[in-house]
Amino acid sequence: METGGERLKRGLKIAVTGKGGVGKTTVAATLAHVLRGRGYRVLAVDADPDANLAAALGVPRQEAVGIVPIAEMKELIAERTGAQPGTMGGFFKMNPRVDDLPDELSLEVDGVRLMVMGTVKRAAGGCVCPESVLLRNLVTHLLVGRGEAIILDMEAGIEHLGRATAQGVDAMVVVVEPGVRSVRTAQAIAHLAEELAIRRVFVVSNKVDYSRAAALELLLADFEVLGTLPYSEAVARSDLEEVSVHGHAPEFLAAVEGVVDELEARLAGA
Repeated sequence: METGGERLKRGLKIAVTGKGGVGKTTVAATLAHVLRGRGYRVLAVDADPDANLAAALGVPRQEAVGIVPIAEMKELIAERTGAQPGTMGGFFKMNPRVDDLPDELSLEVDGVRLMVMGTVKRAAGGCVCPESVLLRNLVTHLLVGRGEAIILDMEAGIEHLGRATAQGVDAMVVVVEPGVRSVRTAQAIAHLAEELAIRRVFVVSNKVDYSRAAALELLLADFEVLGTLPYSEAVARSDLEEVSVHGHAPEFLAAVEGVVDELEARLAGA
């Protein structure tokens, strides 16, 4: 039987999500940098349709805009599935090869590997179509078949996670900000996680003015809270300048270090 310590040695598998605008991507990128600093091999995966993880990790804008999401790589999808993207029905491979893609289609940023997934751009986003099959198989491989720490920057709908895929997630981290709407989104995400049998759902409070910390604590009484991250002008400035928070916002970084301390401790004791 695998112990908590053995699980940490093989690498954490963390899905980060939350309502739009709460700072989810900034938190995901900073978690990736902190884990890299602790000796983990880290693969950060942008699985949010509003892809901004590259900029948050510190990829220069000129390079970030040139990254083609895997969901838009038509030739690759056709090669691996045997069908053209955008088609539905017909015959195509339901278990295409994906094990080589993380190394071939990721780039390194300050020691962290980055891979941009993209999303299926149609109303029936959960359709059984070649691109969705490739993405789901790739996420499953990342969570189950690889040994490094995986940080998945998700959208609130966590659309890339199916029931089988979710078995590989060690924890879901929901980022919230002070406000009822943000907490309600966290409650909805927790319900989805329960349906997918994700056992550990944690909350990180972000952009907190400590005068409102007590009120937010009451709203989050039913959650396991890993920590509170302060509102930071340095973080806001980093966002405007499209640079990584890592190295530019020491107080915020120290608070994320505390979140990782708590996350490692709770998962090791699971």
